[in-house]
Amino acid sequence: MKSTLIKNATIVNEGTIFEGEVLIENGLIKRIVDYSLESSISNADLTIDAQGNFLLPGMIDDQVHFREPGLTHKAEIYTEAKAAVAGGITSFMEMPNTIPNVFTHEILEQKYDLAAKKSLANYSFFLGASNDNIEEILKTDPKKVCGIKIFMGSSTGNLLVDDNEALEAIFSKCKLLIATHCEDEQTIIANSEKYREQYGEDVPMSAHPEIRSAEACYLSSSKAVALATKHGARLHVLHISTERELELFTNELPLANKKITAEACIHHLWFDDSDYETHGTRIKWNPAIKASSDKEAILRGLLDNHIDIIATDHAPHTLEEKNQSYFHAPSGGPLVQHALPALFEMYHNGAISIEDICRKTAHAPSECFQIDKRGFIREGYWADLVIIDPTTPWTVSKANIAYKCGWSPFEGQTFHSRITHTFVNGHLAYTNTKNTEEIGTFDESQMGQRLEFDRN
Repeated sequence: MKSTLIKNATIVNEGTIFEGEVLIENGLIKRIVDYSLESSISNADLTIDAQGNFLLPGMIDDQVHFREPGLTHKAEIYTEAKAAVAGGITSFMEMPNTIPNVFTHEILEQKYDLAAKKSLANYSFFLGASNDNIEEILKTDPKKVCGIKIFMGSSTGNLLVDDNEALEAIFSKCKLLIATHCEDEQTIIANSEKYREQYGEDVPMSAHPEIRSAEACYLSSSKAVALATKHGARLHVLHISTERELELFTNELPLANKKITAEACIHHLWFDDSDYETHGTRIKWNPAIKASSDKEAILRGLLDNHIDIIATDHAPHTLEEKNQSYFHAPSGGPLVQHALPALFEMYHNGAISIEDICRKTAHAPSECFQIDKRGFIREGYWADLVIIDPTTPWTVSKANIAYKCGWSPFEGQTFHSRITHTFVNGHLAYTNTKNTEEIGTFDESQMGQRLEFDRN
């Protein structure tokens, strides 16, 4: 692999910002130069002048739904990884609610085989928990799999783990990170029936945060935290959506010492319940987007370290599917291409610092999941890097959307920062509004890699 020099960059890493350059060789960061301390490196096979732009470690997204296998009319690993790279996301962890559901290691390895042929970003996949697959869970290699996913509500069939004995077995026996979707199913069912009685099938979207209520979230999240505390399990609660849930998590320990961690998602930081009127089902997610006070509290929780990670919960559906009545429109939407631009817009608005964006999207996921040699700009680490121009506005439109589903909840939004370059394992995978190759035209050196985890 040719060497690459990124010079004149404003480097953001581990709480510091400095002018300097990074030399990449054989996919790794060979040398980092701080111009206040050292002279510039003379040359490389490829030199990129990043004058005026920020250089950050690529975002590590710990929660995506890329829909393959079984749901490829919505998305597939190739298209969504390509969109992720265009958005400065260099690694992703994908969820088990594909078809078939990922309850066995045989199915899990089939997904890894697909990604090895199709993903421009680095990848890992969660093994799904069911009411009866504890033996498969206990066979999981902690060095090769990101974690176990439990749907504690908000699912159907065997994906919904609602048997208390099964939950006790998983939390008491599993030594791997357990990621949970927490909404209490019985509360949601009762709320749904109440609104059906009032509106029939024509329930307004504004009812979504009342049906999938703050109470439903807290009941389930508190149950997960209680189970993890009881058994000393490693718990990671996904997509926190309410102010009240923050009390379940601590900010008094360094992340590396936490056994219970939490994640916030872009849509819960950007939208609130006033946006249902204009966006309708396009911002229907589970858990629901809730009040502005919840949105503000989630941001505070991120900044004061009650919440550890920012992710996307990228979950595309077709517009035909989304443009249905409340109970028929599926929850979820596409986000990987626009997550970092949205966070930088929040930076421009004074809501979050660039150092905190870097910390919550790259450093913290690496620490939380104990990812080997990624998430930081360090010599000897994989060169997963993103260059961001903070001063070139652009507007999201169908013409520049990379998702297979062809739409975004951010359509019409003007962002004031844009991704100019994305490196994955030292390979320049995206530059100046273009991915650098199409499927079938790239070789193994240009593919993403399976994430490895530095765990016992």
